[in-house]
Parts: sequence; C-alpha cells; structure tokens
Amino acid sequence: MPALKKTPTRGRPRTITHERIMNAGIEIGLLNLTFVGVASALGISHMALYKHVASLEELKYLIAEAIFLQWEIPQPPNTVPHNLKEYLIIFMHSLRELVKSNAGLTPYLIRRMASTPSMIHKIESHHDVIAQAYNLTQNQARWLNATIAFHCIAVADTIYSVVGKEPIKNLNREMEEVEMEEEFIQSMEALIIGTLAMLNDKK
Repeated sequence: MPALKKTPTRGRPRTITHERIMNAGIEIGLLNLTFVGVASALGISHMALYKHVASLEELKYLIAEAIFLQWEIPQPPNTVPHNLKEYLIIFMHSLRELVKSNAGLTPYLIRRMASTPSMIHKIESHHDVIAQAYNLTQNQARWLNATIAFHCIAVADTIYSVVGKEPIKNLNREMEEVEMEEEFIQSMEALIIGTLAMLNDKK
C-alpha cells in the first residue's frame, strides 16, 4: 500500500474521509495504532480526528473491519473443482497469511462478539458458498470453516507473535522461523484430514 501524503500546510485542507482514515490506520498497523499517529498521517490534529471517530477502541474496530473486508477469501473454482481437502488447505494458507501480515488482528477474528455485522455477513456468505460447492448442509459448512479458521488463526497468532523474539541465537533465527512455520502447516493439514474424517463419520 503506498504511503499517504501529508496534507500541505497551505491551501484548502484535504477532506478527511472514512477511506483515508482506514488507509492510514492499516498502514500504521493495529498494534501501533494511536490517535496521534493516524492524525499525523492525515496531516490533521488528533482533536480533529475525534470529530470522525469517537475513541481509539472504535478506531481499532474500524481498522480491523477494513482489513478483514479487504481480504479475499479463496473461492472454489468453477471449472475443475478441487476436492474439499485441497480447498481447505488453500483456505488455511490464506488465513495464515492474513494473520501473519496483520499483527493485532486476531482478537477481532477469533471472538465472535468482537466481529462487526459486516464481518459476520462475509463469514456467513462464505459458509453458503462452501455448502453449495461441496454439497454440504449449512451446519456442516459452518462447522468445517469455523474449526479450520479458529485453530489456524489462534496458532498463527501464537507463532508469528514470537518469531524473532528472545531467547534465540541470531545464527539460528531464520532456521527456527522456517521450522516453526513448517510444523504449523503440517499440524493444520493433519487437523483438516481429521476434521474431514469426522464429517464423513457423521454422514
């Protein structure tokens, strides 16, 4: 995402839009988000920002929602369809990258009460797509997606929040990161296989 340009000191001030606020917040990142930081990126005072967003908590919700709504959930192909296992692996990798690229997003994904109506609508629409594509009931699709998503988000957040932190020797840092990611992917693939086995047993 290109860096935001600061508002010139002379001339007519640029309009402060929802889109500009979201772009500035995403650029800064949820973990480092402050009113002063977003206001500075927009070239306004933090008091001016309060006219658009009531609190830092609300700002974080808005940024988390924007990040999630921009995420493109993998869709089952229309021509040569994957089997369900292959699709769930693709879905898992996409979720992993979402968490890896957006530190601080996990609480807004893993807790249903923290999800906004727009986020919930996107999730439920995904359930509908998977149910139709793989001949599942709504409950089966919801259970599959939720099981994979919950564990993927939680484990990815755990792994990527400690990557590069002490205690670690610098010479082994890159190797450790690769090993952790490989083990995470292997464990998620095992979870997917087990989840599909449970689904078949229930049929």
